[in-house]
Amino acid sequence: MRHAIIALVLAAAGLAAHAAGADFAKESPSADARHVADWAVDSGDHKAMPFVIVDKVAGRVFVFDAHGRLQGAAPALLGLALGDHSVPGIGSRKMSTIRPEERTTPAGRFVATLERSLKGDEILWIDYDAAIALHRVIATAPKERRLQRLDSRTPSDRRITYGCINVPVKFFDNVVVPAFRGTAGVVYVLPETRSAREVFGSYELAPAR
Repeated sequence: MRHAIIALVLAAAGLAAHAAGADFAKESPSADARHVADWAVDSGDHKAMPFVIVDKVAGRVFVFDAHGRLQGAAPALLGLALGDHSVPGIGSRKMSTIRPEERTTPAGRFVATLERSLKGDEILWIDYDAAIALHRVIATAPKERRLQRLDSRTPSDRRITYGCINVPVKFFDNVVVPAFRGTAGVVYVLPETRSAREVFGSYELAPAR
């Protein structure tokens, strides 16, 4: 009986420790994606709002509710060029003037809301100054093969955009929109040239005992 009680106590402690971090359900995120998601929940950095992890290296997006429970995950198309900063003033320039090496998806913590683009499409605005948003994949240029790139298992194939984050249409409609409808949220775009700790000031959670 005594051993059974001890086992129950240890199990409860383990569940409590796990609950302090994010719940990725059946997904297998990268170490950095799990690190930032766990830290965001444990520290409360997401301010009890829904949040998104954008893993540029893996080319994937994870959407969580305000409690850190995964709502969905999907592949994503990202900026063509490697880098964690946007060129100053790039958001006000014509797309035709943006050079390939300037087409980055900036890393950082952004407060995001659902808005309408100039064309009337619903998008998740991330960085107004750099004109960066998360939106449905745009496949109007067949030579870019954006739909095929989303299906590719090679992350480098997903580097094609001017900086915005493109996700599958159904994922945007069924996961992103419900998560952010009527509320702001936080988008964590993971770095690829720096460490997550440097960008977010994050920390590792203590292992469960």
